This record gives sequence, structure tokens and C-alpha cells, in this order.
Amino acid sequence: MALIQESDKEKLKAKLAESLEGNVKLVMFTQENECQFCADTRGMVEDLAKISPKIESEVHDFVKDGKLAKSYGVKMIPAIVMLGKKDYGIRYYGIPSGYEFASFQEDLIDVSRGKTDLSDDVRKKLAEVKKPVHIQVLVTPTCPYCSMAVRTAHKLAIENEHIKADMVEMVEFPHIAQRYMAMSVPKIIINEVVDFVGAQPPEHFVEEILRALRTGDNPMYS
Repeated sequence: MALIQESDKEKLKAKLAESLEGNVKLVMFTQENECQFCADTRGMVEDLAKISPKIESEVHDFVKDGKLAKSYGVKMIPAIVMLGKKDYGIRYYGIPSGYEFASFQEDLIDVSRGKTDLSDDVRKKLAEVKKPVHIQVLVTPTCPYCSMAVRTAHKLAIENEHIKADMVEMVEFPHIAQRYMAMSVPKIIINEVVDFVGAQPPEHFVEEILRALRTGDNPMYS
């Protein structure tokens, strides 16, 4: 089933034409015998490239193009790597459907501009992050707060080169949900040492990132 309905394409085309500044490349990884979500995710990526001349799509086989997947840090599929003038560390694992499609559109706009609407105070505090940070946001497509958490994590990644942030759709990756004992969403895991639940404000995210860096030698997950 197509994620972007024909009736919505003209409206989305107008929004992207007005909002996108630079070009965005969507690098999608699937497999030869596509699962349902792989096929739907690929269709979404290809549709977006047809809707906007500023969006380019690349579709790769996770196995045949394994070296490329590894270079992007992609370890499971379906996966989307969103690139602007550079790789901001934004990853989507699983189809960004439901509420997540709205956050995906906003990410496209931010990546095309290479900047976000984070406050100067948050940027100043974020500048303290000088070590690698990996944020995973576990979501479900019917959770209205999940897209807010994903957006915050991705904004932080855009604003700080040390941060990488993933959206992980739990329905498609139940083993991830089990690993992190995710009983509710959004669940956010930072560097495997700190986790919290809920669409917290950016200030809280930054404090949790700094806490994760301070406690990095004592992982809670093995």
C-alpha cells in the first residue's frame, strides 16, 4: 500500500517546493526478496523523489551493497539514510508511517537547510558535547508523541556533528523493543547507558546526553 496517497501528492509537492532549500538525498536499503515494509519504504522514497526535484533517491541491496551499508552504519532493514550537504547522522529504521511521516517531512526541510529551530541556549549547551553520541528513539506509528521525540533527536544530530540519531519502528523490529524492555513509547536510549521515556523538551535531551557521556564506562546493556 502506498504511503503517500495520490490525493495528498499535490499538497506535499507545494509544501516541499516552498520549504526545501538545498538538495536532499535519501539512501534506502532493502533486500532482493522484499518484505512488506521494505517495499512500502522503497515506494515512499521513490515517490518523494518524483514529487520534488530537490530530493534524490538511491535504493541499495543490503547484502549486495554491504560495504556501502556498513559505511553508513546500517545494520538492519528497511533503512533510510537522509543526507544534505553532509551526513548529519539521521537514520530511519522501519517505514516512517503514521505520525512519523510528518516528522520525516520536517526532517527533510531541516536537512535541506542544514539548520534547525533549536534555541540559542540549547545550542550553547549542546556545544559541550564533544564525544560520539548515539541516540535511538523507539516508536510506533500510532504514537503522537513519538514523532516529537524523533524530531528533537534529529535536530540535535543536525546541530552537533558528534551526534547520530535513529528512529526505530518497534513493530518491525520487536527484538529491539525486547532488548531495551520498551513497555511504552517513545523510549529513548543514549549510548546504551541512559534511557528515558516520553517526548521531553530539547533541554532534557541535552542533559541526558551529557549524563550518558559521564556514565559511559558503566553500560546498562550488554
